[in-house]
Amino acid sequence: MVIVFNLYRSHTSEQAILIFSSRHGKPTAGREGSLVFRCQFPRRQNPSFPLSIHDINSLTHIFQAYNAAASFVPKLTTTVLTYLDPQPDDRILDIGCGDGALTLQIASALSSSGQILGLDASPSMILAAQQTCSRSNHTNCSFHLQDCTRFSKESSAKYLNESWDKVFSNAALHWILRKPETRDDVIRAVHSALKPDGIFVFEMGGFGNCGEVYAALLAALIADGVSPVEARQRSPWFFPSEEWMRNALEETGFEVIKMESEYRPTKLTASDDEDKGGLEGWVKLMAAQFLEAVRDRERAVQFVADILQSIITKHDGTQWIGYVRLRGVARKRT
Repeated sequence: MVIVFNLYRSHTSEQAILIFSSRHGKPTAGREGSLVFRCQFPRRQNPSFPLSIHDINSLTHIFQAYNAAASFVPKLTTTVLTYLDPQPDDRILDIGCGDGALTLQIASALSSSGQILGLDASPSMILAAQQTCSRSNHTNCSFHLQDCTRFSKESSAKYLNESWDKVFSNAALHWILRKPETRDDVIRAVHSALKPDGIFVFEMGGFGNCGEVYAALLAALIADGVSPVEARQRSPWFFPSEEWMRNALEETGFEVIKMESEYRPTKLTASDDEDKGGLEGWVKLMAAQFLEAVRDRERAVQFVADILQSIITKHDGTQWIGYVRLRGVARKRT
């Protein structure tokens, strides 16, 4: 396979071409494959050029870890997709699309005149989405690399132009809204993207989400000498209540049609020999920002696993985390 990166600088475009071995799924050099995937990097997010094989190995590793530890995320979406109710000619903007699995599922409900565009800040996820999309028959689906907390003048004109019938987000806003200083900007961006009377449909982690894991992570950091205040600041998530989200949307100019929370215990993937699955894999992937604060990452992961062993493990050996999902539907007021 050939991976083509479009690195946008000023008014010019440069391309770095890297060859992937189809046999091992690892970067190599020499023979050119048959599939071309493009990943667009906004100017402010340009990686070093040209991208090294180490860079691509890192992106590949991140995606593989996500697939092992959190592949269930796009599968638990029946309710939010019902609320989205995609129509054949809809133009839909997907905020925090991840690996694009759900985006492509939505694309299947659209006609050739419909369109769905997935945005995500992770190069590894966009690479995976582009790869999957190129193998499908969808011509109404595309993916762009974009930090949805910070839109430049150029990207605002491209995405936030009142041209979208619907804006959609699944399992991403609790990451995107983490920083208090950019929360209002994100919601305003959604509002700006929508046509008058356009619909915003989302599902995210809600108040109390994964509370047992969060408490164990705080304990691991504090046991390592991190202060409680700093430990809380290390959290990569923001899990709002129904009231917070409703107020934020209404203050931005939305009419809230539906807002609900659901307690949904969720089965983790099975553990594997590389510790990419199971609780350990989940913690390493989802709580990486927490683990940056400890001196011994593996010891902290084991600390969390030991605390939670009897709390989240059923008699059959399966492990379950107490997910709380916050779902909403809001209309842009005219």
